[in-house]
Parts: sequence; C-alpha cells; structure tokens
Amino acid sequence: MKLAILSRNGALYSTRRLVEAARMQGHTVRVLDPLRCYLKIGPGQFEMHYKGRALAAFDAVIPRIGASITRYGTAVVRQLELMGVYSPNSSDAIARSRDKLRCQQLIAARGLGLPLTVVADNPDDTRDLLTMLGPPPHVVKLNEGTQGNGVVLAESLQASRSVVEAFRTLHANFLVQEFVAEAKGADLRCLVVGKRVVAAMQRQAMVDEFRSNLHRGGQAFAVELDEAERNTALQAAAAVGLRVAGVDLLRTRRGPLVLEVNSSPGLEGIEKLSGVNVAGEIISHVARAAARRG
Repeated sequence: MKLAILSRNGALYSTRRLVEAARMQGHTVRVLDPLRCYLKIGPGQFEMHYKGRALAAFDAVIPRIGASITRYGTAVVRQLELMGVYSPNSSDAIARSRDKLRCQQLIAARGLGLPLTVVADNPDDTRDLLTMLGPPPHVVKLNEGTQGNGVVLAESLQASRSVVEAFRTLHANFLVQEFVAEAKGADLRCLVVGKRVVAAMQRQAMVDEFRSNLHRGGQAFAVELDEAERNTALQAAAAVGLRVAGVDLLRTRRGPLVLEVNSSPGLEGIEKLSGVNVAGEIISHVARAAARRG
C-alpha cells in the first residue's frame, strides 16, 4: 500500500515512528510537508503538486497537521480526500478538533462528562457569565490554544474578570471553565485508534503548575483505565469524528470528564511509558480501512 504522512518535520519522533511502522508492515511511505503541497481545482478535477512535480496516487494519508497551519493543512487533506485518498481523520474532523468550543458542544451533546463551560461575546455579559459558571477558581482558555498555551487559572472573581477583559482587548476567542481541583493537577491521555483505546498514560503537573502538559514539565506515568474511562474516550473521539485521537480526561467523583480531543497526538511519551507500538497500531488501522474502501 502507498501511504503519505503530512508533517512539517520528518525528523520528529511521531513522524519517524509512523514511517518505521509503515515500512515494517511492508508499505511504501512518503513524508510530505503540507505547506509545500499546492492544489489545482477545476470542475470535477483535483490535482496536487509537491516541490515542482505532480504527486502520484496514494492509498491513504495520515495527517499530522499542527495547530498553526490548520487552515491550509486541512485544505490539503480535503484535496486528497477529493482525489479518493483515505484519511483516518477527515479535514472536517481536524477542523472541529481545533475549535475547543465546538468540541465542548459536540461532547456535551453526547451526554459525556466535561468541566462546566461558559462563553459570551459581549463584555456587558461578563458579570452574569461568571455567575452562571459559579465561584472561582476559573480556567480561561483560548479557543484554539495548544500544549497549555493560552490557558490561565484565575483564582478570584476579580482575576477572572481581569483575564476575560485582557483576552477581549486582544480580540481573542476564548471560553471559561470550572477548575476541577479534585483532579490535583493530573489528567489521563488516552490514545484512540479506530474503535479501541490502544494506550494510556497519566500526566501530573509540576508543583505550583495546574497544566499537566509534558511540554510544560509535567511528568507521565503508566496507568490502567477503567471501563467508563475507555468508553468516554471512544465516544469523545467519535463525537468529533476522529479515528486517531488523543483524548484527555480528568478523574473525578462525577466520573471521567473530557478536557480535550487532539487530532495529532504525540507518540513519544505514551509509547515509551505503555510499551505499546502505537505507530504500528495506527498504520494497521489505516491499511485495513483503506483496503476496505478499495
């Protein structure tokens, strides 16, 4: 099978592991920088060139589209889809995953647990908005932030108002959530492939830090999920439309709460901690799904 991996950097751990796994399974694989792909669109005609040459047909593509290139990256994925190439994460699903507000709405519509969330557009509504949410602490998040960027913990009502006003001054899109203190700075990263959670890890924030992202110095540990956590992760990925996803959960007395659904989850930490060949699982799923379509 002929596979393409869309990635800005072929040397990244996740990209390298996907290439290795594809070759181990006997597939031909090529890494393409999505920003070097350019498109020709006509009536019923879709063509793509890369670095001066027309791209030959692929059976499947695995998108690793970073948040900073979502708009053009999803256009490239959509073009490949229109050319008949299978993608485990569609262009529309990737776009949905990058919009935190849209994700929260889709997840809530499934009846899944999530931190209580409020959103408003007009500054005149800020006071009542925060009343709807309840007493602080509050978490204020940029709608399209990643890796903990654009996430602020406001520990008082005045701090919440100040952060909201600052974000409005920057014309930023954001949402405000309850702070789930009982999680104690820990969350669960669940790696969903197809209809299975193939691996999981627990991430723990550093002292004096509420964000557990490994990029922010958080530590990670192997973890066993219970049935409710597995089901929640699978349903959250399905709600957004992703077949390969990193789903972040909080453990609470209310049951698992969905924090985020990531369409391009990193593989390094979770592979090393779990001992699972996650890249191999992804390639196997993509190859099976592409073959069924063919």
